[in-house]
Amino acid sequence: MKVFVTRKIPEPGLNLLRKEFEVEINPYDRALSKEEIIGELKGKDGLLCLLTDPIDEDVINSEPKLKMIANYAVGYDNVDIKVATDRKIPVSNTPGVLTDTTAEMAWALLFSVARRIVESDEFTRSGRFKGWAPMLMLGQDVSKKTLGIIGAGRIGTAFALKSKGFNMNVLYVDNRLNETLENELGAKKVDLPFLLKESDFISLHVALNKSTYHMISEKELKRMKKSAVLINTSRGPVINEQALVKALKEKWIFGAGLDVYEHEPEISDELKKLDNIILQPHSASGTIETRTKMATTAAENMIAGLKGEIPPNCVNTEVFKGKL
Repeated sequence: MKVFVTRKIPEPGLNLLRKEFEVEINPYDRALSKEEIIGELKGKDGLLCLLTDPIDEDVINSEPKLKMIANYAVGYDNVDIKVATDRKIPVSNTPGVLTDTTAEMAWALLFSVARRIVESDEFTRSGRFKGWAPMLMLGQDVSKKTLGIIGAGRIGTAFALKSKGFNMNVLYVDNRLNETLENELGAKKVDLPFLLKESDFISLHVALNKSTYHMISEKELKRMKKSAVLINTSRGPVINEQALVKALKEKWIFGAGLDVYEHEPEISDELKKLDNIILQPHSASGTIETRTKMATTAAENMIAGLKGEIPPNCVNTEVFKGKL
């Protein structure tokens, strides 16, 4: 069987695939266009793709032999699950692997924005630092503040639990009661308007869907404290980027830290000009350990799927109806 990998991933994952299949890899250090993916997919049984790849109806139906899609990511909104399911093609993701890593990046952004780390680094390197001053680069305390979590799933929970050492008051918005957060942190489940109004730091950990698209827009930003910090390591379109630019320019909130963008990889020039925001290149899962584990997990899913078994992380198990 033949597998196409849309971008080079860590060798341990590729080596697992090579033991079982003939493997072809995108030779370029860039994302492929949809047309290029369709071209490379010809004659392939498996597709190992990234979150940045548009695996829509045209791509899926371009190759009759296609039997398995392994997404190298937790999210899978880049794959048309309905079309894949109609074709009886299993689709898998890599959940759990990057939970702590992403939570750590959210904390890195939170501290960096609160204490103006990037801005201060640039200030110092440029030679403008002339000695200690009582009003120089004043930021925000983190300890004993109120932390708001929007989306208390795996990553949101891991992020919140890491607040223990800072004695924070934790609020969260989620469809379900999170007993772990309530028991371990005394966290309270609240509605979104209350969380926005009361939180000093707000971190987004939701999947992208119709209900979360632009869930943070002008109205929500205006509810936040002027001293609030907003962090997003989930999906870019969860925030209305133009509204965020306005909020940061007009100082509705203190600052923001983003790892994802509404029109990724394009980033608003207006955002780039602001000094009260930190911009990361969608690298929240970017550690050697995590990216390697993502690679081996995706490979294991691919191997199981092409052998006719249920992949460990299948997101459309209905294609195996009768096997479950």
